[in-house]
Amino acid sequence: MKRSTLLFLLAFTFMGDLLAQEFKIITIVESIVPMGIGRSRLIESTSTINSDAATTVRTDGKKSDQGDVDRGDLKVDNFKETKLLNFFSGAGINFQNIASNDAMVMDKMNKMAAEGWELIHIAAGVESDGGKDDGQGIYITRLYYQKR
Repeated sequence: MKRSTLLFLLAFTFMGDLLAQEFKIITIVESIVPMGIGRSRLIESTSTINSDAATTVRTDGKKSDQGDVDRGDLKVDNFKETKLLNFFSGAGINFQNIASNDAMVMDKMNKMAAEGWELIHIAAGVESDGGKDDGQGIYITRLYYQKR
């Protein structure tokens, strides 16, 4: 009896730990638009959203009810936005701006760690300037955090 009670308590503790997990994503968008005219930000959502509201089921592989989902209902109104500097200035790549952004992101990461958040994954991507007629480009990094 003592053994089964102990196993039950251990299982209950482990299950409680799984249910108590929280996740957070911090998104860093850094502009690589020439002449420094882009916008660079660190974004942190402060809202919760139910993904079921945007989820539909396909029954035959082709019919989709996604048209019934209103995109406006999916947007959150509450988020933190931290201004960052753009990678390019009028003279080209601005290394001081890059170092400043690194310091800002490092400060945010240190604060997240101090609040008990554990960095569990990083994903990065780039849509670079496609040449003379493009004038577009961003470097995006997502920091995935977990708290138990």
